[in-house]
Formats: sequence, structure tokens, C-alpha cells
Amino acid sequence: MPDFQRATAIKLRIGDILKGKPIITEERFNFLELNDKQIIRVNIVANIVEKYNSEGEKKYLALTIDDASGQIRLKAFGDDVAKFQAKEQGDTVMVIGLLRYYNNEIYISPEIIKSQDPRYLLVRKLELDKEMPITKEEITEIKSQVIDMIKKEAEGIDTDKIIMELKASPDAINQEISKLIEEGLIYEPRPGKVRWLG
Repeated sequence: MPDFQRATAIKLRIGDILKGKPIITEERFNFLELNDKQIIRVNIVANIVEKYNSEGEKKYLALTIDDASGQIRLKAFGDDVAKFQAKEQGDTVMVIGLLRYYNNEIYISPEIIKSQDPRYLLVRKLELDKEMPITKEEITEIKSQVIDMIKKEAEGIDTDKIIMELKASPDAINQEISKLIEEGLIYEPRPGKVRWLG
């Protein structure tokens, strides 16, 4: 008999999972099809934005997580509920779990939910964005979004905040910020913070 081999947990953004296509045969979810990959297990870093707990006869815990690209629910049942009970709204977590599909909703059945420093969200975004090529149109779009965000904050804005909120590569965002500084449109009142000058 072949050894049972656990599927690799793929590092993804929630937005990528939501773009994928659930493959179902005979009402059973098989895998998520995304860019020619067949995904069963995922590794996500996100913030818990909502917690629902049912203590009745059927124990059930649902945590909604958000990584700025989308939201997805984690669902635990029975004895698994106790393992994740301590996690609270506002926590930043790394989740490893199996994708499941029920009632037209894709969700994650967690195996591990580990608390992380909130800055880890940025680390993961940097990690995932290295793989994405960027077009000229996207660069123009990034520049205008960066300018809009900086203009809105009269007192200046942290570059980390811009990187987290924009759905674009951190490298591309940093390049546009550097160009705007060189062009004299923005300046850095202190490292890591930029302010509109133009």
C-alpha cells in the first residue's frame, strides 16, 4: 500500500483562493484549480476580523480572516474547537489547513493556527509579490494610487501602510515612492514616512 503523503501547504493570498475554481465530483470537493495548480492545503497569513462560537451539542467555531486581498472563513468542529478557542478578533495568525467547499462557500479547515507579529503580514506580501511581473499600465496605476494615498494624509503616511493597503508589489510601490521623492513631489519627514509637497 502506498504511503499517505500529505499535500504541500501552498503559500497564497486569500484573494488568490477566491479567484480559483473549486473542482467538485459527485458533490465532493477535490481541489482548487488556480493557474494550472491543484491546491488542497494552504498556508495563509492574515488578521482575524470576526469570531463566532457555538457551544451547544455540536461544537463549532468560525474565524473570519482578512489579509487585505480578501476574506475567508476558518471552520473547526467538535474536539478541534478547543485547540483554536484562544484565538481572538484582531490577532494576526498564520494558518495551515485544508480547503473545503460547502454550500457554495470555500473555507479552510485549520490544522494549525499560530499567532504572529502583525508585521509578518508585510513579510508574506513581500514574499508572494516577488513572483509577479508588472506591466507599464500597472505601474502608472500604482503611481496614481500612491499619490492619492499620500495626498489624503496631511500629516504624512507610513510607507508600510501604503504597501499593505495597495494590491500591488511592494518593490513596485517602493520604486514609485523613490521616484516621487526624486521628482520633489513628496518628502520624508522621517524614515519610513512620506508627505505630499507638490
